[in-house]
Amino acid sequence: MALLLFLLTLLTTTVVGSRLQYNFNRGAPAYAGNDDLFPFPWIWHHPALLALGLPFSLTLLSILLAHELGHYFACCHYRLDSTCPMFLPAPTLIGTMGAFIRIKAPFGDPWELFDVGVAGPLAGIALTLPALLYGLALSHPVPAPQAAVWRQQWLAFGWPPLAQWLAAWLHPGVAPQALALSPVARAGFLGLLVTMLNLIPGAQLDGGHILYAVSPRAHRIASWASLAALAAAGWLWWPGWYVFAIFIAAMRVRHPYVPPAPRLGPGRIALALVALAIFVLCFTPAPLLTPY
Repeated sequence: MALLLFLLTLLTTTVVGSRLQYNFNRGAPAYAGNDDLFPFPWIWHHPALLALGLPFSLTLLSILLAHELGHYFACCHYRLDSTCPMFLPAPTLIGTMGAFIRIKAPFGDPWELFDVGVAGPLAGIALTLPALLYGLALSHPVPAPQAAVWRQQWLAFGWPPLAQWLAAWLHPGVAPQALALSPVARAGFLGLLVTMLNLIPGAQLDGGHILYAVSPRAHRIASWASLAALAAAGWLWWPGWYVFAIFIAAMRVRHPYVPPAPRLGPGRIALALVALAIFVLCFTPAPLLTPY
């Protein structure tokens, strides 16, 4: 089943990627018309263009797979029963609803919880950074006559600090919003988004696992604060935050009990601070804009 879902997700993301690359090669916005929003009938009539989508799909799936394998191998290390990474194919604007593993065994102590929680984001960001760097290098400024058309596309990314710094280094003097992002860069942006969302410090998200392992009391406070902040951010900036507010609320703003153990050592505390820094550098109030 895991292999079948992966192959279906490879197909759906490649279809989306082929249209992204086709538009990028023509100097057109990524999402401006019906064929961009739902490219499956288009690729049916132009099957020879399917290979154009591989840079996007392979980059995105590699990032998602790295994230989930980080969790999976940490589970294997502690002999925790879990599923293989499971991908979710979907006819969305990116061709997937993401990936996940299901951990079937309870955690024995905070050290296990911390290592499993932090392994996914660290593995994912390790692939996201070079992918984003390469993708931004392939990107180019939008010609001035086409700027008005590009501003009306249906989906654009908000720019977190990390992406802004990389863009300023590779394209000095060019405003980030004036860049035509290559499909590989778009996959890198999605990697930043996935990493940031998973590191929200609440409930049973990766950030919640990490914080609970550090301090269950701080986890309770941060989970309620995250729920309130997500609801406010959904009202002020991006409706997608409501989904994660509902997700935390559905888990009753809590974390399953994990037996206490001696405090985490300085190495794990340092990794917790690294995870916090990654969250801050990948965060933007409105990750997706439509239109901008």
